Amino acid sequence: MKLKRGMKAPDFSVNDQDGNMVSLKDFKGKKLALYFYPKDNTPTCTEQACNLRDNISLLKKKGIVVLGVSVDCERKHKNFEKKFSLPFPLLADTEHQLVNAYGVWGEKMLFGRKYMGIHRVTFLINEQGKVDHVIDKVNAQDHAGQIIETWSV
Repeated sequence: MKLKRGMKAPDFSVNDQDGNMVSLKDFKGKKLALYFYPKDNTPTCTEQACNLRDNISLLKKKGIVVLGVSVDCERKHKNFEKKFSLPFPLLADTEHQLVNAYGVWGEKMLFGRKYMGIHRVTFLINEQGKVDHVIDKVNAQDHAGQIIETWSV
């Protein structure tokens, strides 16, 4: 199912890089930028995470909470967080609960080879738990700006 603006965001409960259980209901009453990325420590994913890190105070000032999601395990997320001083939770969706519920797992192509993986998509979820915007053309170099600009439209 493709999530669209106005739809209720699928609930979830998965661990972050510190082993803490994180659920959608934890963010009720807050604006949530739930961003899906393919893999820790890869060039574009690192660029995207560092852009969010570098702009976290501006995002917080706008009342936006950031959560990253990939299918990497807690240990890989912890290494990624420490290596780049990431100030937001990274959810370890090892069972594919979120990637399937949010419809971001699918066929991709790299160097002419097809494979299954995560499509880089960000869901902006409002205070009532509904999808306000879906950013499916992510600009990794300025993702924070993209989130702020999209949400102020």
